[in-house]
Amino acid sequence: MAPPFDAKAATAGYPRAPELAVGLGFRPGTSSGRILDALREVMGDRCIACLATIDRRAEELFAAADRLGVSIRTFTAAELARVEVPNPSSRTQDALGTASVAEAAALLAADGPLVVPKRTVDGIVIAAADHHCRNESQDTFPNSIGSDNGPTVKNDGE
Repeated sequence: MAPPFDAKAATAGYPRAPELAVGLGFRPGTSSGRILDALREVMGDRCIACLATIDRRAEELFAAADRLGVSIRTFTAAELARVEVPNPSSRTQDALGTASVAEAAALLAADGPLVVPKRTVDGIVIAAADHHCRNESQDTFPNSIGSDNGPTVKNDGE
């Protein structure tokens, strides 16, 4: 099965396509094949800069990220919980301690706005935010946060 898109093709003499940081939420044990199929359905041929999720799900993303040739960004539930998202989930809040994984992870991994609100395919939640070519040394596993140019963050004291 071919990857849904080739992040490296944009650098092979063609104009560079806008890149996206893709946030994912899924249950433990989700196969890389299901993840890639869901990504293909939601993202089509859009160029992916990195995959992002909650820290406890990173291992399930290794094979998919390797197949796509992209890095993985991970965030704790506390980091995700501080991000304001358009589609919070009380069920996710109760289960993980954050109202969002996919949207919040996409926003934290990117430096632009959410461009694909969360969408669920085969039990996998996917969202994407503009990624304006941040310093790629920040896109490493595990858990690199990046600069202050990220999303709106809730102030727990207010």
